[in-house]
Amino acid sequence: MTQLSHHGRVALITGASSGLGAEFARLLSKGGAKVVLAARRADRLAALVAEIEAAGGEALAVSMDVSDEASVIAGYDAAEARFGLVDTVIANAGVNADGPATDLSIEEFDQIQAVNSRGVFLTAREGGRRLLASGRSERGRVVILASMGGLHALTGLVAYCASKAAAVMLGRSLANEWSRARISVNVVCPGYMLTDINEEWFTSEAGQKMISKLPRKRLMPIDALSPMIGFLTSDAAAYTTGAVIKIDDAQHVD
Repeated sequence: MTQLSHHGRVALITGASSGLGAEFARLLSKGGAKVVLAARRADRLAALVAEIEAAGGEALAVSMDVSDEASVIAGYDAAEARFGLVDTVIANAGVNADGPATDLSIEEFDQIQAVNSRGVFLTAREGGRRLLASGRSERGRVVILASMGGLHALTGLVAYCASKAAAVMLGRSLANEWSRARISVNVVCPGYMLTDINEEWFTSEAGQKMISKLPRKRLMPIDALSPMIGFLTSDAAAYTTGAVIKIDDAQHVD
């Protein structure tokens, strides 16, 4: 793919300790951004920081619980102290619990909403607040990682789908609210992807059966979103805001 430039940008990525978050951190660093890696697992972050720095990039690890307002603020404070204003935000952190709604505990339901909905709000809001106060809000790029589950009902994922639908509307609403400040806010809704979190399931007999029923009989690779994320976090996305972009390899075609 053609690498869009991210030189001069400071990007904060939540859920950066593995999977898509780590992939986005590598992508933006290669494009020239200084990257702030936010997650609860600091040990995993340290390894990724070392990898990025070994490749010539600049990275900072911050421990962040996106469901906790004080933790989010502290993460942004640390990012600004090291690199300056965060002008690029990828709200990627997310959790899930599957199974019938009748078996889902209220504690599990609340945790999913706390991370996937409130966490997105706190992450995006803090980035927006600082951009608005900086006088440089036109540089702002906010990307929210939702899911095709935010657009389509998925069996056994009631709480997850509800949280991702909330994330979609959060993105659209923030795009509307910040439109005059020229902060671009967009939502990406990926389909089923192969990551380290779900690899065991998709290599199982049941997982393989599920893949065989998909229209293209395959999962998307971990870098399937990279071209779109590269665009939405670059200067080229100045005129793109409020978009809800589904990337799912025809898994759900309306």
